[in-house]
Amino acid sequence: MKKQPDDANVYDLVQERLKLIFAEFDNIYVSFSGGKDSGVLLNLCIDYIRKHNLNRRIGVFHMDYEAQYQMTTDYVDRTLAQNRDIIDVYRVCVPFRVTTCASMYQEYWRPWEEEQRRIWVRERPLECLVKEDFPFYTDEMWDYEFQIKFAEWYHKKNDAVRTCCLVGIRTQESLNRWRSIYGSNRYNSYRRLQWMRKLYPDVYNSYPIHDWKTTDIWTANGRFRWDYNEIYDLYYRAGVPIEKQRVASPFISAAQETLKLYKAIDPQTWGKMLGRVNGVNFTGIYGGTKAMGWQTIKLPKGYTWKRYMYFLLDTLPPETRQNYLNKLAVSIDFWKTKGGCLSRETIKKLRDAGVEIHVEKTTNYKTEKLPVKMDYLDDINIAEFREIPTYKRMCICIMKNDHACKYMGFALNKGERERRERIIQKYKHILKS
Repeated sequence: MKKQPDDANVYDLVQERLKLIFAEFDNIYVSFSGGKDSGVLLNLCIDYIRKHNLNRRIGVFHMDYEAQYQMTTDYVDRTLAQNRDIIDVYRVCVPFRVTTCASMYQEYWRPWEEEQRRIWVRERPLECLVKEDFPFYTDEMWDYEFQIKFAEWYHKKNDAVRTCCLVGIRTQESLNRWRSIYGSNRYNSYRRLQWMRKLYPDVYNSYPIHDWKTTDIWTANGRFRWDYNEIYDLYYRAGVPIEKQRVASPFISAAQETLKLYKAIDPQTWGKMLGRVNGVNFTGIYGGTKAMGWQTIKLPKGYTWKRYMYFLLDTLPPETRQNYLNKLAVSIDFWKTKGGCLSRETIKKLRDAGVEIHVEKTTNYKTEKLPVKMDYLDDINIAEFREIPTYKRMCICIMKNDHACKYMGFALNKGERERRERIIQKYKHILKS
C-alpha cells in the first residue's frame, strides 16, 4: 500500500485499508462483539460498501456469551436485523469453554450448555447457529479456539480464494493488543502489513482501526450518527472512566472491578447471573478490592508471603490447589534452570538489594535484556515487581482466582504443554505453509 501523507487522520487511513481489503479479498466478515470498537468497524464496512456501490456481501460473526447486559443484547439484535441486503449473520450460541475468574471452584463455564438450560440467563435467540452446525466443534474447545477455527470453516464454506476477518481491536486498550500488531513477525502477515495476520493459508485477520483512540470511536459515532450500545451511556453516568468502559464476558479478570455495576444497571440480569456461575455475588461485592488481590494487599501479622500462599492454597478445592502448585513448580524450575530476561537496570536493583542472582551474558531471544537465574523471593519493593518471581505475586494470583496464572506470567504446566503439542501436530501442515 502506498505511503500515507503525514497529515492523514485515522478515518482517512481506515478508508485506504478498507479499499485494499475489498479489492483483494473475495470473502470478508467482521467479528462483532456488541462493543463500541467492533460496532464502529462494522459501520465503517457497511458505509464503505454503500458509498462505493459495491456488489458485495459481508459476514457478521457474533459469539453470543448468554450472560451480558440486556442493552448489549438489544443492540446486537438491532444491528443484526439491519442491512440484511448486504450482510450475512452468523450468531453463534455454542457451549465452548470460557474462562471465569469469579470462582475458586470453576476454571471455566459454558454458555448455552444444554444441561444448564433451566438456569440460562436468557433464552437462546431464534436465529442462531448451535454446535451441531459446526463439524469442527468439540467439548474441549475454548472460545478463542472456536474463533480461529470459524475462520477456516467460513473460508471453506464459501469456497473462497482469499478470506479476511476484520477485528476491532485498538493498541490503546492494552499492551497485549499492542504486541499483537507491532510485536509479531511481518513475514506472517499479508503483504508485510503490520495490521494483518495470517491464520491459515489464504485466511487472514485484519485490524483496520488499531491506531484509533477511544475519542476517535465516539467522534465517529457522533459525526455519522451511528447506532451504538447504550450501556456506555449508563457507564458514563455511573462514573466509569471512558477508557475503562468495556463490553466483555462479565466473569473474566478484567471485568471483576465492574461486575458490581450489573446490580444497579441491570438488576434482572444480575439476579439470573447469581445462580449461573459460582462466585458471582462475592466478586460483585469484593471485585476491585484487597479481598481479591486488587489495590495494595497487606500481609497478615506473623506470616511470610510463602507461608501465606500455602494458607490460601489450603482453603481451595483439591483440584484447584493442585493446578496452582503445578504452575508454581514449572515457574520455579524455569527461573532456576533457564532464567527470565530482565533489563540491566532491574539487574542492578536486584544486586543493590542483596539478591543472589546469576546473569547469563547472551540470550537466544531478540532482546537487549539478559537471562537471570534466581530463586523465588518472598517479596521485593521495586518498580519492576511484576517481572520478579515472588510468593507475594502468587498470593495475588490466587486471590484473583486467576486459574491460568496470567498475572504471574507463568510458563505452561506439563498437561498444557502436552495439549499444545497435540494441537501443533494436528495443524502442522498449516504452520509449515
